[in-house]
Amino acid sequence: QPHSRPRHPGVSTMLPLLLLLLPAAHGIAQLGYRPALTKDPPLEGMKTASTFVVDQPRCVFQDYGNAVIWLVVALDQATSTFNNTAGPGTPETAFQGFPDPVRAYMTLNTTLGSYPCPKPDGDITVLRVGSETSCAREETRPTCNGPLPGPGPYRVKFLALEGSVPVAETLWSLPITLRQAKPTNSIPVADSGHSAGMIAITTILSILFAILLAGLVAMLFFWGSDSCGSSSTFSKPESVTVRRYNTHHVYDQPAARL
Repeated sequence: QPHSRPRHPGVSTMLPLLLLLLPAAHGIAQLGYRPALTKDPPLEGMKTASTFVVDQPRCVFQDYGNAVIWLVVALDQATSTFNNTAGPGTPETAFQGFPDPVRAYMTLNTTLGSYPCPKPDGDITVLRVGSETSCAREETRPTCNGPLPGPGPYRVKFLALEGSVPVAETLWSLPITLRQAKPTNSIPVADSGHSAGMIAITTILSILFAILLAGLVAMLFFWGSDSCGSSSTFSKPESVTVRRYNTHHVYDQPAARL
């Protein structure tokens, strides 16, 4: 009976290490950079209902001058299943299919020249994800940077391709949740103190305006009545006649004779 060779104790510990090194075996370098929402300088609208702003990957892909750098946008729960070898612009990574059935899409491709290191003074160093509305439904532009369809959460990473071959990638960002529009039933109504006060002020002003208007109408009515009364009782004064008197004692008597 052949004796069995004892299993080497290091075999079980090597397997997880091999799994971790599997991407490197395919030539994909794991970079330590983690994309994040921009913080310097603070921007208005860093997160909206359909967009968010992340920092550009400056000084990250310096060893990959011939690569095209893509931004991968994924649902939070889909990061572990994203296939780095899925080509950009394919049905598997098209924006128009996101978030169902496409769970992650590729957009905002550029060369290393767009991310110079160090950053020149005055350069814009951020990317707004979700800013293109014109191509959102245009299937001929599958790499559209279209508006995000919901609050998420989402995660992003940068992936460098040389031709169609992935050569380097960053870590995934932390989950990013967008702003949500308040539902109609959450808008404060008349039972809140602020709204009740506004309604009371509006009611008082309306009553005062009505009183002022009624007084103005009454004043115009009485003025009209006085004008009509005066014109009906007015009578033309009689003409004044002056009687003419003849002084007969002056030219009717004969002249005095000397």
